[in-house]
Amino acid sequence: MVNRIAELLREHGAVEYGDFTLASGAKSSYYLDVKTAITHPAVLMAVGEEMARRADFEVVAGVAVGGVPLAVATAIASGKPYAIIRTTEKTHGKGGHIIGNVTGKRVLLVEDVTTSGGSVIMGIGALRAGGAEVAAVVTVVDRDAGAAEALGRLGVHLIPLCTAREVVRPPD
Repeated sequence: MVNRIAELLREHGAVEYGDFTLASGAKSSYYLDVKTAITHPAVLMAVGEEMARRADFEVVAGVAVGGVPLAVATAIASGKPYAIIRTTEKTHGKGGHIIGNVTGKRVLLVEDVTTSGGSVIMGIGALRAGGAEVAAVVTVVDRDAGAAEALGRLGVHLIPLCTAREVVRPPD
């Protein structure tokens, strides 16, 4: 069975080949540029609709920057509110790590690519500190490099829309 999301990502240039250092510090011969692929409305809409179907939640949240358009698309597809998790706490104005109301809510955390799970682990911590229950994490692409296990240790289930194996094809 063809994974529609993986197919859309390939069609919209989400895979680049070369020598890359990932956010996790790992080296890779390919880069998954989901952020650029989702700038195409058809891709973003398909991803948001699919994410909205994957878990039971009251609020969807994304870590800035990559998770924000995903959270917005998922909120629109589900008709539920969204929240934004800042990577660093704001020290002026109202302050805080989270924009939006998550207190006492069952929150779906969304991400573009997971490798080791570092950014979503930070997001889970911020959500829990904000009084939320993290329902699950849905990622567009999981690189199968330890994120699922790391989140499992926190009691959070990782749900990938596709895996790197489904998206990446060796160069011709």
